[in-house]
Amino acid sequence: METPEPGTSRQLNGRINQKTFSGSKILIFFLFILSGFPFLLLSQPILRSNIRGTVTDRSTQSPLAGATIILLNSDPLVGTTADTNGNFKLSNIPIGKRQLKVTYVGYSPFITDALNVSSGKETVVVIPLEETMITGTEVEIRGDYRKYGAINKMATVSVRSFSVDETSRFAGSYNDPARMAANFAGVTSGVDNRNDIIVRGNSPVGLQWQIDGMEIPNPNHFAAVGTTGGPVTILNNNLMTNSDFFTGAFPASYGNALSGVFDLKMRTGNNEKHEYWFGIGWNGLEFGSEGPFSKKSRASYLFSYRYSLLDVLSRAGIKLDVVPYYQDLNFKITVPTKKAGVFTLEGIGGLSFIQLFDSRKKQSEWMFSDYGEDLSNGSNLGVIGITNQIFPDPSLHLKNQIYFVASEVYTKIDSFSNIATLPSRWAGERSSEKKLSYAFGLFKKISVKNSLETGINADYFSMSFADSLMMKGKFIVNTDSRETLWFLKGYLQWQHRFSENFRTTAGLFGSRLFLNSTWAMEPRTGFEWLIDKGHILHFGAGMYSQMQPRVIYFILSHFPDGSIRQTNRNLDFTRCWQVALDYNYLLSETLHFKTELYYQHLYDIPVKRSIPAYALSNQGHEFFLDRQYADSLVNLGKGDNYGVEFTFERFLYKNYYFLLTSSLFNSTYSGYDNTNRNSAFNVNYAFNAVGGYEFVMGKRKWGVMSFGLRATWAGGNPYIPFDVNATIATGEVVPDWQHAYQSRFPDYKRLSVRFGIKRNRPGYNLEFMLDLQYRTNYTNVYLQRIDPKTGEIRNFFKMGFFPMATWRIQF
Repeated sequence: METPEPGTSRQLNGRINQKTFSGSKILIFFLFILSGFPFLLLSQPILRSNIRGTVTDRSTQSPLAGATIILLNSDPLVGTTADTNGNFKLSNIPIGKRQLKVTYVGYSPFITDALNVSSGKETVVVIPLEETMITGTEVEIRGDYRKYGAINKMATVSVRSFSVDETSRFAGSYNDPARMAANFAGVTSGVDNRNDIIVRGNSPVGLQWQIDGMEIPNPNHFAAVGTTGGPVTILNNNLMTNSDFFTGAFPASYGNALSGVFDLKMRTGNNEKHEYWFGIGWNGLEFGSEGPFSKKSRASYLFSYRYSLLDVLSRAGIKLDVVPYYQDLNFKITVPTKKAGVFTLEGIGGLSFIQLFDSRKKQSEWMFSDYGEDLSNGSNLGVIGITNQIFPDPSLHLKNQIYFVASEVYTKIDSFSNIATLPSRWAGERSSEKKLSYAFGLFKKISVKNSLETGINADYFSMSFADSLMMKGKFIVNTDSRETLWFLKGYLQWQHRFSENFRTTAGLFGSRLFLNSTWAMEPRTGFEWLIDKGHILHFGAGMYSQMQPRVIYFILSHFPDGSIRQTNRNLDFTRCWQVALDYNYLLSETLHFKTELYYQHLYDIPVKRSIPAYALSNQGHEFFLDRQYADSLVNLGKGDNYGVEFTFERFLYKNYYFLLTSSLFNSTYSGYDNTNRNSAFNVNYAFNAVGGYEFVMGKRKWGVMSFGLRATWAGGNPYIPFDVNATIATGEVVPDWQHAYQSRFPDYKRLSVRFGIKRNRPGYNLEFMLDLQYRTNYTNVYLQRIDPKTGEIRNFFKMGFFPMATWRIQF
């Protein structure tokens, strides 16, 4: 039998969405009617809810007792003051969009974003204030502007904070932070049915995910070892709060990443009132709850559980071609104490499994006309951590954290043909990683001008890797070992405010991989300059490095004499230096323009002598990290990414918003032969337009109807063509490395539309959302396959039209 293409678990691309299309249509009409039925009720009282929160120092996060909180545009004036713990509460506030103004002696006044006050759920916020340098000066800071700074006080450039509302408001985001980030300048995605984040032409592997300081692996269902994306996120946006997303030049507190950092924050549960929600949608059947443990304690819990909707429909007797099974749990427990600070126990977990069997189909529906494949794939992830934060005095913040991470991937692929009809094993994998980590952090505000931050992190990994595939009539083992390693990281950074208009940061990040004594010492610097009112300049530069995906170190090389060795064990980090400069123009309180220039030079990229065009930096945006060519690597590759980005945004104000971004860039690399080529992610340009309008319904604002639109146009991905003659001659798939990444797929174009209805009722609210996606008449190719017997090349297309609905009740 001919040998199929290596890495066929990549056939998961598209088939999860394409084959589950019919299942997604079944509930749309039912959910719409379920949400719309309450609108038939004509009478509607004035609905009210509460706004609660905490006022803190932006640098140390210590509470600011006595801060004044005022509800803007209230008549008569509504306001209160924060208690000794910085907490406040405004009761019986009419539902709708509301803003708060917060003041405190010696600090800049702060005006929040428009807060969404709904029935059935209290609005809880954390409001950070920044200390002023000159007594008597009052520089008002708006929450909207913070989106173009960062929650991390040491960050200066290439960062965008975002809110949970944006993950659900933007069309095509599916309540997924990763898909929402694809609208930002400098970001492109690999394929529609995965949420890989490709930043400025870098591999998605260069991205780092964090949750409340815990560095985690791929937080997606149907994940693959060494990758960072997937089709369905494990993260639940209902539990998240405002977070940071970096696209480069990040400060010294982040390391072991080359392209960007997703620094997610999980919110604290309501510690005064029990609240619940239930939902049905693309991400599954969901139930969540939050509330206090008792009336005598300020301890709280927060959790959400989801289960695959299509699996529920299948068990109910509805026939579906493919049933993806998955479930996930997100939770956080917060326990404040009087003397020992605040303790939190939090975690995420996900299980997923799918079968894609050609043997259950007619021959005309096989992968190719003469042979097919049966694929079983699953992945599991678990993260749990305990954190203690203590504030010995208002200027000092200490943090201790210990957490455990476990992940597993297993795949089995059987192949068969019209001659050998019984499926037989062709490839398989079972890999797992466990990590135990300890982290310590210290933040000290020395004075209003100077702040110091330092931290250390120690990781212990225990790993098991095993995978093999059939080649030339025998199984070739790529990995087969149990391994352990230690990885140590540390940083020190300092910030100095020369004036209210100019601040600078400087830092140093260091790391050491004890497996092969590889180490890095990386200086970082940046500044923020408020040139004039509304005109801000940001700059950042530094050196960065990243450990290789751990499985790469343990890939086996097979030599002609029959010997087998791990030839990658001594690989160095992939390294880079980068510089970024941006200009921000705040045209008004609701309009913002930004342009950014950047340059990144990568070096020590793993490449291969026997295949001069190969580079590990081109991997990472599929369901399989290809290991057939990833042995005997050396750190001799280089790369360059440079470009310009533009952002024009209107915040949600007077019921509408928009975000326009464009990215023009070039991404190249050189392999062992030192020849400059396009990288696999060099699409050269990407344009995004997303916006929407919200209709407030009724004088008493009992409901909201919203419409959203997203349009994307990006260049086509370069790819490696097949050597058709060599493939037919050998009966095995042979890439044409001589012409690697010279050809491109057609440009990618997509249109997404979102329609939503939210209905407020006494004690609860109902919400229905419908996403419609259209991909330009099936012209978006995401994958090519070749039949080794005939040389037939088959294109697989991204899905042309795909509707998804979500229904939710909060009470």
